[in-house]
Amino acid sequence: MSTTTDSSQTVNMPLPHPNTLITTFSRALTSFQSSPDALRILCTLPHVSNTPAPRRPSHPVRDLIILDSSFNPPTLAHAGMARSALQAHGSSRLMLLLSVNNADKAPKPASFAVRLGMMEALGRELVGEVEGLEVDVAVTTMPFFHDKARAIIQSGFYGDTTQTFLAGFDTLVRIFNPKYYGEEGMRLALGPFFDAAKVRVTTRPDETWGGVEEQRAWLTGAKLGE
Repeated sequence: MSTTTDSSQTVNMPLPHPNTLITTFSRALTSFQSSPDALRILCTLPHVSNTPAPRRPSHPVRDLIILDSSFNPPTLAHAGMARSALQAHGSSRLMLLLSVNNADKAPKPASFAVRLGMMEALGRELVGEVEGLEVDVAVTTMPFFHDKARAIIQSGFYGDTTQTFLAGFDTLVRIFNPKYYGEEGMRLALGPFFDAAKVRVTTRPDETWGGVEEQRAWLTGAKLGE
């Protein structure tokens, strides 16, 4: 797999009209939310027809990169995290995952259907840059990483694959916050998660979490169980 910014490498694919795309996502979302499913792949890019649809991998996926966010809206930082991870891991499959039951963030101002449309646009951009890349736009009812990882496995969509979740430092801190785990306990929840998945962390220096060195020190302490 290689990355390129050469316009000659742009993937030719059907481009659904934006209004049609939002309508399609709105209907798919309604169907998903009325079902017992914990996760659903809504479409796979590059599109092969004017009707967006999911497409199972044609060959084993060694490492599934998962960009899980509220996408409200997708940002340059989101795109940068995805590009960096795809290049570092040599992966050819990326999931853009939207939780419709986020643990901390209310569904505003953009509707979920509009966000899915923006996710599709981000996926199109990345497919045009990374040779051989396929991008899945997906939704889940699971608010926590360990539940999302289990839902991906149980979907059977990818077979036996390593999951790599992309996260900013603030998200990593939330992953290790005991308040999200109740009586189940953090260790019991995260043990199986880290057996099947990895977290690739992007430092995010700010007034709350300090600079890069402070965040790296926190990460070292987390690894050592401090």
